[in-house]
Amino acid sequence: MFDLILRNCSLPDGRRGLDIGITSGRIAAVEASLPGAAGETIDAAGQLVTPPFVDAHFHMDATLSYGLPRVNQSGTLLEGIALWSELKPLLTQETLVERALTYCDWAVAKGLLAIRSHVDVCDPRLLAVEALLHVKDKVRPYLDLQLVAFPQDGVLRAPGTLDNLKRALDMGVDVVGGIPHFERTMADGAESVRILCELAAERGLPVDMHCDESDDPLSRHIETLAFHTQRLGLGGRVAGSHLTSMHSMDNYYVSKLLPLIAEAGVAAIANPLINITLQGRHDSYPKRRGMTRVPELLAAGVPVAFGHDCVMDPWYSLGSGDMLEVAAMGLHVAQMTSQDGMRTCFQAVTATPAQILGIEGYGIAPGCRADLVLLQAYDPIEALRMRATRLLVLRAGKVIAHSPATVTTLNLPGRPHRVDFMLQ
Repeated sequence: MFDLILRNCSLPDGRRGLDIGITSGRIAAVEASLPGAAGETIDAAGQLVTPPFVDAHFHMDATLSYGLPRVNQSGTLLEGIALWSELKPLLTQETLVERALTYCDWAVAKGLLAIRSHVDVCDPRLLAVEALLHVKDKVRPYLDLQLVAFPQDGVLRAPGTLDNLKRALDMGVDVVGGIPHFERTMADGAESVRILCELAAERGLPVDMHCDESDDPLSRHIETLAFHTQRLGLGGRVAGSHLTSMHSMDNYYVSKLLPLIAEAGVAAIANPLINITLQGRHDSYPKRRGMTRVPELLAAGVPVAFGHDCVMDPWYSLGSGDMLEVAAMGLHVAQMTSQDGMRTCFQAVTATPAQILGIEGYGIAPGCRADLVLLQAYDPIEALRMRATRLLVLRAGKVIAHSPATVTTLNLPGRPHRVDFMLQ
C-alpha cells in the first residue's frame, strides 16, 4: 500500500498519464494506471508534476534588505556593493535570521526547495555565517540550503578575509567561494583562484566563484579556474558564476575557452535577471546584453544553471523567489525560444542546478525523494509562459504548500454569457 498516489501526471520529459506512488517519503513507482491502494490519492488532472525548483546562486544574507540603510538610487552593481558595506555594520543575527526565514517561506510557496546561497565572510564577526547556519538547520525539514563562503570584498584585497573564510568553513559552510575580478589586479585575481581551489582540494569541498562579473573582455579568470580545476582533479565540483565578460569576448578566444571549461568539468551559473540589469551600464549604443554565452556553453557540453541571485536587496529591488521568472528571462536574453531551448531553460532551474549542487535523490523515478511540485500547466513551456501557479508542493511525500488554481471570470458588456476559464 502506498502512502500517496498522484494520478494522471504529465512529466517534464514529455511522458503523460502516469501515476506516481509514494511510500515513506520516497517515490516507489512511476507507471500508468498504478494498481494498489493508497492512504491518499490526488488527481493531477494531466497537469505537470516536476521535481522542485533549485536556485544555484543566491545571496540570502542580503535578501529583503531593500532600502537599508538607503535605496540604491543608480541601480548599479558598484553602488550596491557600496551599500552592502554601509549595511554590514548595522546587521544583527536576529534580523538576518528573520529576513532569511521569510524568504524561505516565499521559496517554498513557489516550489523552490533547494538554494545555494553565498554568505559574505569579510566581516570578522561572521554574523551572517552564524545566522545562515542557524537558518540552514531550521529549514532542513523542508528546504535544502547550501552555503558558500563568499569573500565579497576580495579574499586578498580585504585584510584578514582568508582567515575568516577558513573559519567559516570550520563552522560548517559547505562550499569555497571567491571573486577574482574584484581583487586589486588581474594577477591577484589569478592568485586568489589558485589559493581557493587548493583550499577546496585540501578540504574535499566544492568551489563556486563569482567569476568575471564584468563587461571587460580581458577579465578571463574563468580560464584560470578551469586550469586549477583540472590540475587539482576538482572536475564536477566547480562552478563559475556570472561569467558575464564572456559576452564581450571575441569569438576566436571563446572558441579556445569553451573546450577548456568543458574538459575541466566546470559548470556555469548565469543569473539572467541580475546580469541583464547590472551589466552594460557603461555602454550607450550598441548596448551589450550582459549575460554569458549560454547556448554556446551548452553546445560545448558545459552544464548551465540559472540563479535568482538577488531579491529586494542593495543590488536588485525586485524579485519574489519565482524560478520560472528567472528561466523566462534567461530564454529571452539567450534567444532560446526553440522548443528544445525553452525546455532546456526549464531544466536550468530544476535538474541542472540539482546536479551542480549534488542534491541526493532528485528526480521522478523509483528511489528518488518524493519532493514534487504540481503546476497549473501541461508541459514545461506552458509553465514558463504562464508562470504557472504552484498548485501543490510536496516534501518527502507530504503537502507543505498549496495554492488555488488561477481562474478568471469575465462578464463583458455586449457579450451573451459569462465565461469562467483557466488562462491557457
